[in-house]
Amino acid sequence: MQKILFTGARSGIAHATIKRLLNNNYLIYLTVHTDKQLEMVSKTYKDNKNVICFKLDITNQDDLIKLKGLDIDILVCNAAISEGGSIIEIPMEKVRNNFEVNLFSNFEVIQIVFRKMYEKNKGKIIIMSSLIRLNPIKFLGVYGATKASLSTLAKSLQKELKLLKTKIQIILVEPGAYHTGSNQLMLDNKYDWMNKESYFKACLEEIQKTENIFFNLLEKKSLNSVVRVMEKAIKSNHPKFLYRVPLFQVIGSKILNFFFF
Repeated sequence: MQKILFTGARSGIAHATIKRLLNNNYLIYLTVHTDKQLEMVSKTYKDNKNVICFKLDITNQDDLIKLKGLDIDILVCNAAISEGGSIIEIPMEKVRNNFEVNLFSNFEVIQIVFRKMYEKNKGKIIIMSSLIRLNPIKFLGVYGATKASLSTLAKSLQKELKLLKTKIQIILVEPGAYHTGSNQLMLDNKYDWMNKESYFKACLEEIQKTENIFFNLLEKKSLNSVVRVMEKAIKSNHPKFLYRVPLFQVIGSKILNFFFF
């Protein structure tokens, strides 16, 4: 029975993927950020013996110690937060926190889990990035930068491991916009601190209206396509290094990138 660890698995893509894997021969470590979230997911999976839920704040050193006693076959680095706002006025503590969670802490988790994978010369590390790294979106620049950095480090890591001739596989997944609720949080959270002193105070209403229209049109409502990709990455003996979905957003990103970037 292979052991899979999901970070940031309260909802969204990770949650949908775990549900799809329940009837397979996996022991799943489902981790969430807070005790309240743990209480919720523990109730959801209380009757499933193959799912072990625990709190894992990847920025907390005491929580990270829990990983050192686990022997993980497949690591899914899904934990992330998103801070919206212009890069010329977003509070720097929000910038630092976004990078701490999405980039630095994810790679600390990878370093911890990698040790035992290296000892047994096998394993998979699946890193969740985003299509936003191809086409930066205004007022989402900080979040996009964390994901761009994550993709770059994943590519570098893959090349480094080739020198070790190890059977550990690095897999990068770059989903586009799916309707999980996280995009709406990212769009709205900047208005908690943008006020009448903002450089953009004259057009805040227009910004909010345009963003909502854009994401309502862009977001894919069903998670099926990204969950299928996650299943391939987890189950395949020879997965690709890079998976991007959904197809229409991938094509659109490439066209925009070709003509405008």
